[in-house]
Amino acid sequence: MVFLFRLIFVVITGIIICVLGVIFCLFNPRNPKNVARFAHLFSFLFQPIFGVKVITRPYSKISDMGSCVYIANHQNNYDMVVAAEIVQPKTVTVGKKSLALIPFFGQLYYLTGNILIDRNNKSKARNTIEQVVREIQDRGISIWMFPEGTRSRGRGLLPFKTGAFKAAIAAGVPIVPICVSETNNIKLNRINNGHMIVEMLDPIETKNLHKEDAKALMEQCYAQMSNKIAEINAEVQQLNSQK
Repeated sequence: MVFLFRLIFVVITGIIICVLGVIFCLFNPRNPKNVARFAHLFSFLFQPIFGVKVITRPYSKISDMGSCVYIANHQNNYDMVVAAEIVQPKTVTVGKKSLALIPFFGQLYYLTGNILIDRNNKSKARNTIEQVVREIQDRGISIWMFPEGTRSRGRGLLPFKTGAFKAAIAAGVPIVPICVSETNNIKLNRINNGHMIVEMLDPIETKNLHKEDAKALMEQCYAQMSNKIAEINAEVQQLNSQK
């Protein structure tokens, strides 16, 4: 019964938000501020429905940072609900071009200003970093990327790819790691799915780095995020054991 209620609510509410969102964005298309607006709306509506209590810890001075490249661990589709609250204004994501074909959601995803890339076209894929850098510089935006390149689905933090780090160095903007605690234990047929933590780590400056430093930067971020994820997972486990 709980599963069915959640499924019906999410589908109906999701369609309504996407349709109204598309109409709203048609009057202000591709405005990067809209990504955070709708991310926060999804977070506000769906966190209680999924029975999760999310503790969000942004970096204290993030509003003064300007353009950044945010990197986050990517576990499953629940990331959109759990981590959405920490999305900062004028931040867009980089997604597959095929996302735009998903009914309702795809149109909203495009119109809010996210960047679409063609991963099936190798010649275009090579230009992704240049495209991201150009978007950062021309539009004064921040980019949210998943350096694992795919959902981990309970396999822990997967190895990173260098694209996000090369883009940050080329654009001369800080890398900001974001760590999300375990979300694979969310069960749709369970009323209370407990606490989860989303923590933003201190920015890492890239202005004095060169493209040859991308691998070292990647390894530094991986180590920091791996340690922090283990830490917040332990904290969540303790919080949930007290309920």
